[in-house]
Amino acid sequence: MTDADRARFDELLRDAISALPPGIQAVIEEIPLIIDDAPDEQLMASLAKDGLVDTDPETGKPLGPMGLHTGIAITEASVEHSGVLPTQIHLFREAIIEFAGGWDQPGADDEVYEEIRVTLLHEIGHHFGLGEEDLDDLGYA
Repeated sequence: MTDADRARFDELLRDAISALPPGIQAVIEEIPLIIDDAPDEQLMASLAKDGLVDTDPETGKPLGPMGLHTGIAITEASVEHSGVLPTQIHLFREAIIEFAGGWDQPGADDEVYEEIRVTLLHEIGHHFGLGEEDLDDLGYA
């Protein structure tokens, strides 16, 4: 990924965050938002071990996630979790861009923007304790 691609993505991310309601923006300000090109090998291995990695049916290649919520959902948090690492939201540029259809398509910025928005809301949903089925029902799967 080039620096120009990263800058283009990051600008769309800033736009997507600024378009969210103030209450959701406040949540994002409290949770570290980590943006990487792709998950590292250690994270992919951990996700694969937990059965959380899909594979491309044509190539058999592992597909990286577009986003990831780590930590304890606020609906589950208690004083017993005081020694647990803090919640983080990760977004992965390459997977989001690929899923949105890439930069070469007409309307690419709109497609990538929408996938950033959906992925970010999906991970925030996990922060609030929503499961995959709940998020799918809301249109954030």
